[in-house]
Amino acid sequence: MSTENEGNAVPPAPSAPPVPVASPAPPQGDAGATAQLPPVPSGPPEQHPYGPAPTPSYGAPEGAWPPPPPPGTPGYGEAGAGGGWGASYQPPAPKPAGGGRGGLIAAVLVAALVAGGLGGGLGYTLAKDNDGQGSTTVSAADNGASQVKRAPGTIAGVASKALPSTVTIEAESNSGEGGTGTGFVFDTQGHIVTNNHVVAEAVDGGKLSATFPDGRKYAAEVVGHAQGYDVAVIKLKNAPSDLKPLSLGNSDQVAVGDETIAIGAPFGLSNTVTTGIISAKNRPVASSDGSSSSKASYMSALQTDASINPGNSGGPLLNASGAVIGINSAIQSTSGGSFGSGQSGSIGLGFAIPINQAKYVAQQLIKSGKPVYAKIGASVSLEESTDGAKITDQGAGGADAVESGGPAAKAGLKPGDVITKLDDSVIDSGPTLIGEIWTHKPGDKVKVTYTRGGAQHTVDLTLGSRVGDS
Repeated sequence: MSTENEGNAVPPAPSAPPVPVASPAPPQGDAGATAQLPPVPSGPPEQHPYGPAPTPSYGAPEGAWPPPPPPGTPGYGEAGAGGGWGASYQPPAPKPAGGGRGGLIAAVLVAALVAGGLGGGLGYTLAKDNDGQGSTTVSAADNGASQVKRAPGTIAGVASKALPSTVTIEAESNSGEGGTGTGFVFDTQGHIVTNNHVVAEAVDGGKLSATFPDGRKYAAEVVGHAQGYDVAVIKLKNAPSDLKPLSLGNSDQVAVGDETIAIGAPFGLSNTVTTGIISAKNRPVASSDGSSSSKASYMSALQTDASINPGNSGGPLLNASGAVIGINSAIQSTSGGSFGSGQSGSIGLGFAIPINQAKYVAQQLIKSGKPVYAKIGASVSLEESTDGAKITDQGAGGADAVESGGPAAKAGLKPGDVITKLDDSVIDSGPTLIGEIWTHKPGDKVKVTYTRGGAQHTVDLTLGSRVGDS
């Protein structure tokens, strides 16, 4: 299974409410003309013309790091074409001089507000006129309903407690391109956990900021990022002293059917809360940006039907008690785009990195700035398969497929062996094997089941380690 990371795209411009056909006549003696509504653009804001990115050719599969994306993994710009996976992490178009999309959206919103104000005025006038004609319309008073507190165990209660500890992240490269995603407070020192693909544009000297739901905005810097895990940690500059980290749950104890709550900024709509359930566990997911230089990300994901869209990336997936059980990272989408962006939206299949894995990665990034990966020391085929993960005949760049003195070699594995199980997890392909290995830590002992010459064998293997993405 391959999928794309999802990011944020600019939402289409909302249409202004229609102007009433007959407006009230101005009072006599008023020589001023009736104010006209500002023009409403006929279509959504102009989008940067992203198309499918070039995909590297695949000859003999090679599993050595950094692995290329699996065949068929769509690029961010493909929007799941042909049944591909995920809506893309799509940076916004470069801002044109003297305005940009912000100005355009603002103009449309102003038009909508003016029209809304006009409609409200007409409604009030008509209601006033009808009062003397026996109208029985009754309006309920607010009575402070917006300030009513919800019980801690309700979704509203969980959301109100978690929202202050989430941020909307804006990342911008030196060239002005970037995107929007989500993150959550990891500790009181100002560390924020998110996806690698959310902050990728700002890694090499770009701009990075994080905005809390109350409007406070902070500049931030990348502490470390792991492209293989698709996890990153950023740190707020001049972090406030009142940060409240979200509590972390235990993703190993999650069960199918458990309630979930997702928080993020879908299509730029910050502080959005959606709900659902865990619809599957240990779902093998491979994701890539589709470029020729891409290093693929792999996860054994939690699957949820909570609505997740571009911009939810990096946000927390919570359980019913408000503890983080995953990081929302990717979605499956149908072919074709929507929302005027060329990207598809949620169809109820979202994928999150289990928090037990993400916590380990985040701690390593904070400690050293570099990720640490578990490994078996063998190159495996990345082609889609249902038979297992086959150890290739040759590694990347002509290297040995089985690393001399590595874990696989010590366990007696050889080129041509097909790994079918890792402990109790069924392995149907190379990406599935990588995702399962990365749920473990270096030094963990695992049981490997493989076939050779039609016969099945089982051996114990102690996982090795590799530091960094390259």
